Amino acid sequence: MKNAKRYMIFAVILAVVFLLKFYIMGLDRAEIGTFRGGSMEASVWNPLIAKDVNSGLLRVVIDSREYTNEEVPFYMDEERNIMMPVSILRDALNCSAHIYGGKSLLVEKHDDAALFGEGAEDGSKLIQNGTEFYVSLNDLSRMLGYNLAFDMQNNTLTTADASENTAVIPTKYDLRERGRVSQIRDQGSYGTCWAFAATSALESSLMPEESLLFSVDHMTMSNSFHVNQYDGGEYTMGMAYLAGWQGPVYEADDPYGDGRTNGDLAPVKHVQEMRIIDGKDYESIKEAVFQYGGVQTSLYSTLSSSQSNPAFYNKDTNAYCYIGTQKPNHDVVIIGWDDNFSRDNFTVPLEGDGAFICQNSWGSGFGDQGVFYVSYYDTNIGTHNIAYTRVDGTDNYDHIYQSDLCGWVGKMGYDKEDIYGANVFTAESSQKITAAGFYATGANTEYEVYVIRNFSGQASFADKKKAASGVLEQAGYYTIDFEEPVEVEQGEKFAVVLYVRTPGATHPMAIEYDSGDPALAGVDLEDGEGYISSSGINFIDVKSKQNCNLCIKAFADNR
Repeated sequence: MKNAKRYMIFAVILAVVFLLKFYIMGLDRAEIGTFRGGSMEASVWNPLIAKDVNSGLLRVVIDSREYTNEEVPFYMDEERNIMMPVSILRDALNCSAHIYGGKSLLVEKHDDAALFGEGAEDGSKLIQNGTEFYVSLNDLSRMLGYNLAFDMQNNTLTTADASENTAVIPTKYDLRERGRVSQIRDQGSYGTCWAFAATSALESSLMPEESLLFSVDHMTMSNSFHVNQYDGGEYTMGMAYLAGWQGPVYEADDPYGDGRTNGDLAPVKHVQEMRIIDGKDYESIKEAVFQYGGVQTSLYSTLSSSQSNPAFYNKDTNAYCYIGTQKPNHDVVIIGWDDNFSRDNFTVPLEGDGAFICQNSWGSGFGDQGVFYVSYYDTNIGTHNIAYTRVDGTDNYDHIYQSDLCGWVGKMGYDKEDIYGANVFTAESSQKITAAGFYATGANTEYEVYVIRNFSGQASFADKKKAASGVLEQAGYYTIDFEEPVEVEQGEKFAVVLYVRTPGATHPMAIEYDSGDPALAGVDLEDGEGYISSSGINFIDVKSKQNCNLCIKAFADNR
């Protein structure tokens, strides 16, 4: 019996030794790697992971702002890269992002640059899927110095700017070096600088993806103002012309300087957003040039032509600086800057270095092939600026409803920061009301947009339904797309109600009215039905307070 027990113990020991030896040999032979697919090749395993990630809710957090693949078409490719649509790069990463020739993408931030597609030395790919382009957010984060991590359990990629450089923009930047400056043109003897600046900045905002030439004749002669080409104009006139879909049209269809225009031409683009940068906010101006393209601005010019050489202009260095009390009389386009451009280049003594690089409309014989430098210390440069920040194709909406073709002429309010306004329109067919357009008259404007169906007067205001809300950081003209479209029937009256609150304002609502300016002699104030309210409860006809139209538009798609 004792021997039997000894044999049993011995057998157990042998079995344990055998099993241990087998296990160790198995490790040496990597047999354990077959557990849960561990021995699969990356070409097999990675697509399985990507399929799993893409089948669920994918979250992407960029600089603390969260996106999901339900709202933005992010996806993981078969090499386990998170692919990001190029169309949101500029806003998501607060960077400059532009596609050249449909083959390469240049992304710039701080002093870093990332090149994708053709010409990329590290093989970073630019992928096209339909009309959308994609790049790897993994590669982009590495190239721009972002810290990136992927949480597989929560299906969340997080990337954040790790640069010690707090400035988004470099100390020197020139759109000419990026192929993003429009054609240098010559206004001749006409007072059309405002329109040349507007069209040139607009053209720049579309480059390099599109290289177009818009008609200055059409902007100056086929608008809603009572002016001719010798009278001059200002940036608000160009804004009204573009916001009202009166243009732009191609230069080839309405050429400059022939004294004729064709008011029947349809716009070839729909300008849906124009931001106003006020108060010599140089950092915001630079960021707008960096991200969007040329910025229209004003200065006081003592120059009369390309041959002028007055006291404020150094013809040898193409450098201009006016110090004085005169108001702006000339519009140009800021296409870059140089923080280290020496003060010694100017004819007047200055406190420091630095200048904006500006495109003029006096032909290539002026300055450096039509371009010159304006000191940061110039009295007027950077005081009033327009950036063209959303330019759509003409298929974005089917119809525009409006009664403010002269645009933002004045402001209305109740001596406080907020006001309600409403414009009433009649549907021309069975449509879906999908967006509203209006002006933010100051920075950090809060807004709420409502729609009322079957509008029939004062009682209808109780039936307003919220369609959108948000905050606008800069003044300007904006188009706000609705969260859900509102369906209307042909002949139905509907109202778009706008609530705005502009910090520090006493008259926050933009209006069109006859200010007495000769340019507004023909303004039409009978084409609108508008209402205002201090509380959003009791509304009054806007014409009983001021003979004017409210600057509130509606956009619709056919059903």
